[in-house]
Formats: sequence, structure tokens, C-alpha cells
Amino acid sequence: MIRNAVRNPSAGEPNGLLRVPEPGGSRQQQRGEPARKSGAAGRREVQDRRSTESEVFDDGTVTFFWRAHTLTVLFILTCALVYVTLLEETPQDTAYNIKRGIVASILVFLCFGVTQAKDGPFSRPHPAYWRFWLCVSVVYELFLIFILFQTVQDGRQFMKFIDPKLGVPLPERDYGGNCLIFDPGNKTDPYHNIWDKLDGFVPAHFLGWYLKTLMIRDWWMCMIISVMFEFLEYSLEHQLPNFSECWWDHWIMDVFLCNGFGIYCAMKTLEWLSMKPYHWQGLWNIHSYKGKIKRIAFQFTPYSWVKFEWKPASNLRRWLAVCGIIFMFLLAELNTFYLKFVLWMPPEHYLVLLRLVFFVHVGGVAMREIYDFMDDLKFHKKLGQQAWLVAAITVTEFLIVLKYDPYTLMLPIPFYVTQCWILGFILVLTWTIWRFFIRNITLRWKETRLQKQENKSEKKKVGNGSASLDKQSSNDVRQRKCSML
Repeated sequence: MIRNAVRNPSAGEPNGLLRVPEPGGSRQQQRGEPARKSGAAGRREVQDRRSTESEVFDDGTVTFFWRAHTLTVLFILTCALVYVTLLEETPQDTAYNIKRGIVASILVFLCFGVTQAKDGPFSRPHPAYWRFWLCVSVVYELFLIFILFQTVQDGRQFMKFIDPKLGVPLPERDYGGNCLIFDPGNKTDPYHNIWDKLDGFVPAHFLGWYLKTLMIRDWWMCMIISVMFEFLEYSLEHQLPNFSECWWDHWIMDVFLCNGFGIYCAMKTLEWLSMKPYHWQGLWNIHSYKGKIKRIAFQFTPYSWVKFEWKPASNLRRWLAVCGIIFMFLLAELNTFYLKFVLWMPPEHYLVLLRLVFFVHVGGVAMREIYDFMDDLKFHKKLGQQAWLVAAITVTEFLIVLKYDPYTLMLPIPFYVTQCWILGFILVLTWTIWRFFIRNITLRWKETRLQKQENKSEKKKVGNGSASLDKQSSNDVRQRKCSML
């Protein structure tokens, strides 16, 4: 059990994580962080860091809910294993025993990770909740590695081991075809093309972009990713029929209605989260039932709020980092479609939904760790654990797609699409060279020229001042001589 557990939200912990003070070192040294600067420089850095954070008031109540319960979890786990070993008869079904053994191994690893893994940047609703998703990330990455090392046929048939309905090639639905908004040929329902497109993916688009905006916390980055993904669908519709959509489905329904409205609602939510007061009080210190219910509901909101200020044009490192974030986001989006295509999973299958739920949970933590890594390198010398795993998972998924169906990925891209992408890369590269190299050299040259002009003018002033003093001194000497005569 944890003894002397302390939550200190104001001293360097923006989210008030549960920490255990141990003898023989400060908190920064226990977490592997370098000692912070002392004096005016250190205070200035902390003040700049706090400028984007909300103020938090916490009474510091440490209850049964906040303890790690390591011994309790170990006791329950041991009892379950003893029951399986001594009291339960092992079924004579090899396939069932293999499945149950794999599931039990995963559960034991999750129990270890939930109680012993390192805390992340989030603490609500409970640090153990985010440690659980960190361990799920490890399990998912190991599963992807296993799939990657199988043959294409064995990998697809292994999916039958998870669900017998899988392992069968499924046709992709083509959303293109007749793109008339008003079809005069259909007298009964001339707007049937619109109703055909209004399927379960419409609310999924809205909810997905609402959650993505809560992760990224920047309107411009979200709109860029949304628009660029539509361009990717245009560019890759020769590979996946699922990408073939009508023009109004791309831009009106997806970008402006579903994605745009989701981003707008999320930005309003972010505005509320950044303005609301964060006053945390122990549940048993609240006397009214209404206050207790409200406190329980707010347990599922952030402990505090940090506004993301990406500032991609501030320097070359941040610009490249933001470009890398956008690239990984788009790659993860494409992996959703290509994975179910190469592994023969229908879009409505629960594994596809579970993957999206997984990325919703780990994506927010990863973005926060990436922002901390970019914004405060002195305090965070290495990339966060969840961000590292998300990057590894995204790359592994793409490698599975590349191995399982290289023919689809190597289909020749239409020439006009290639021209558009080359033009886009040239424009981005040109702007990068101008903004971070040519512009900086020009500004430095102008500053040097101004400094030289200022130095010359100061020298002239000094020279004129000395000449006037010499004239004045000579006049004084003449006056003295005249007075003596």
C-alpha cells in the first residue's frame, strides 16, 4: 500500500498527479528530471510555463480512491490463479485453452501495469485509468508485431482465431457513382443520393473530429488535417474504392458539416475548459447530495487545463515537429482504412471500433506529452512513453499494410495527382527555406546595418561634442588673457 501519498498540483505538476515522496532525492530527481534553474531565470521559465495553465485549488484530500492498492490487487490476482490451478478442471479443448491462456497473460500484465507503471500527464478520472491504456498500448503493439511476422495467409487466418467471422475477403463499398444532389429521374425520391450517404459514418465523422480537436487543441491544425485527408482520399481512390466519394460528400458533408461542426463544438468546449475554475474538494468534505453528485461528475473532467500554443512559425524545430505531427495523424487515419482492407475486416466490425476507441484514449495523452516535449525541453529531456508507443504503433500498422498488400500500395498514381503533390511539396519547401533561412539572414543583415549606422552617428556626435568643447576652451583662454591685460 502507498504511505504518505501526496498530491501537489501547484509545484511543477500541472495535473496534480499522485506522487510518492521517497527518501534520498527530490521529486525531480526521482522522475529523472534535471534540477530546475534557480534565481530569476528559473522563475521566468516557470512563469512562462504557467501562463497557459489554469489556476487550481485543491484541499489535498487523500482518500481510499487515490491509493494504488498494490497489495490488494496482488492478493486478488493470486487468489484467482490459485482457484484456476486447484479448484477448476482444465477443459480438454486445446484452442479454448490457448485463448484463455493468452487472455489470462494479458490480464496479469495489465494488473501489473495499472499498479506499477509510471504515471502520465493526466490524473482524471484516476491515474490508474491512464496506466491501463498505456499497458493496452504495449499489448496492441506486441499483437501488431506478431501479425507482422506472419505470412499473409496465416495472418489473415489468425484473425479467425479472434472471430470466426473474419478471414473472408469482403467487398468495399463505393461511395461515388451517381453524384447528382437532385435526381430528376427518380420521381419518388429525387434526393435519394443524399439519403444513401447519410449512414453511420456521419455521426462518426462528427464525434471523431470533436475528440481529435480536444487532443490537438488548435483550430488551424485540425482544419489542415481535415482538408489534407480529403485530398488524400482524392489521390488514393484508385487504390481503395472506399475513398471514391462525390465532390459534395468530400467538401460539404465531410469538411464543412461533419468535420467543421465537430471542430467548432470542440473549440467551444476547449474555451469553457480553459475558463472554468478548477476547485477540487474531497467528496466527504461536501455535505449536500447535489454537491457530491456534481463532484463525482467533474471527476471525469481534467484536473487543470493547459492551452496548446504550437507556434509552428516561431523556429525551424517547431515547424518540423508540427509537420511531423500532421504527417503521423494522416498516416494513422489512412491506416484505419488500409488495415481493414488488408486484414479483411468489415467496417462495422467491433475490432475496428475498438481500435478507434483505443486511439481516442491514447491520442490525448500522446499529444500532451509531445507538446510538453516541444514546449519545455529543459524539463522533459525525453519523449513521453505514450507518445513513443503511439508512434511505434502507427509505423507498425503501416508496415503490416505494406507487407500484406504491396500491390495495392504500388498502383501507379495518376499523373495529375502526382503533379499536384509535387507542387504542394515545392511550395512548402520554398516557404520553409524563405521563412527560416532567407528571412533570418535578411533580418540579421538589416540589424547589422542599423547597428553600424547607429555607431557612426554616435561617433559623429562624440566628435562634434569634442570640437565644440575645444572651441569653448580656446575662447575662455582668450578672455582670460584680455582680462589680464
